[in-house]
Amino acid sequence: MADDHGGGDLPGALEDAIAGFERHLRLERSVSAHTVRAYLGDVRALLAYAAGHGVTEPDGLDIDLLRGWLAALRDGGAARASLARRGAAARTFTGFAHKRGLIEVDPGPLLGVPKAHRTLPEVLRQDEAAAVLDAADDGEPGGVRDRAVMEVLYATGVRVGELCGLDVDDVDLERRTVRVLGKGGKERTVPMGGPAADALDRWIRYGRPALATANSGAALFLGDRGGRLGQRSARRIVHRRLAATEGAPDLGPHGLRHTAATHLLEGGADLRSVQEILGHASLGTTQLYTHISIDRLKSSYTQAHPRA
Repeated sequence: MADDHGGGDLPGALEDAIAGFERHLRLERSVSAHTVRAYLGDVRALLAYAAGHGVTEPDGLDIDLLRGWLAALRDGGAARASLARRGAAARTFTGFAHKRGLIEVDPGPLLGVPKAHRTLPEVLRQDEAAAVLDAADDGEPGGVRDRAVMEVLYATGVRVGELCGLDVDDVDLERRTVRVLGKGGKERTVPMGGPAADALDRWIRYGRPALATANSGAALFLGDRGGRLGQRSARRIVHRRLAATEGAPDLGPHGLRHTAATHLLEGGADLRSVQEILGHASLGTTQLYTHISIDRLKSSYTQAHPRA
C-alpha cells in the first residue's frame, strides 16, 4: 500500500490531474507559491492513498475514500489543524476535477473535517512596541534600514513578502502611503504614520544609496550586498531588534502584523478599515483580532479591579 503521506510514482491519469491542478492554482487562482506547495503536497498524499486502494483515475475518488484518508491521518496522530488543511486541499482538488470533467460527482462538499483551533497570536503591548521602535539605530546603513523595516511593518501591518516586494516608487512620503501588492495580485494603498515616513525618508536619502549597487534595481529595501532584501533577512532583522529590547516577546514579522492590527482595534479603528489595511479577503479573518483585544481587556480588568 502507498504511504498515506505521499511520495512515489502515481498512475498516469492521477499524475496528469495533479499537473493540471498545479497549473490551475498558479495561473488561474494566482495563489502564493507557499500555498501551491502545500496544496500539491496534500493532494499528492491523497492520491497516493487512493492509488494504494486501487484507484487509477480521478473519478475513483469518492466520499468513502476521502474519509478513509483523513481517518488514517487522524489515527496516525495528525493534529486538527493539519486535518483541516488537508481536507480543504482535498475539497479544492475535487472541485477542480469536477469542473474539468475528471470527476462525475464531486465528493468534496460531503467531506466534514474538524475545525482547527485558532490560537490567539502573541502581540507586543503598546509600551513594548514603543520601546522596540524608539531604540536608536547605530547610524550605519544597515541600522538605518533595520529601523525603517521595523517602523513600516508595525505602521502598515504588511506581510513580510509584501514588504520585501516594495519598490522605491511604491512609497509616497508626502501622502504617507505605501502601495502594496498583496495575495492574488491584489493591490492596495496603506497609510503610515509620521515615524514610519521619517524612517523611510532617512533610509531612502542616506542608507539606501550607501548599499545600492548596479543590481539593486528599484527595490526599496536592500540586503547588505545591495540586492533586494529577502524574507529570511527581514525575519532576522525583526528577531534581532526584538531581542535587543528587554522583556519584549520573540516575534517575527507576522507578530508585528498581529500587533499592528490589535493596536488599531484597541485605538478605535473599525473592522472594515483594518480589513482593508491588512488586505484580508474575509472579514472573518480580521475578526480574530477583536478576540485578542477583548482578552487583553479582560486581563487588564482582572488585574486592576478590586472585585474582578
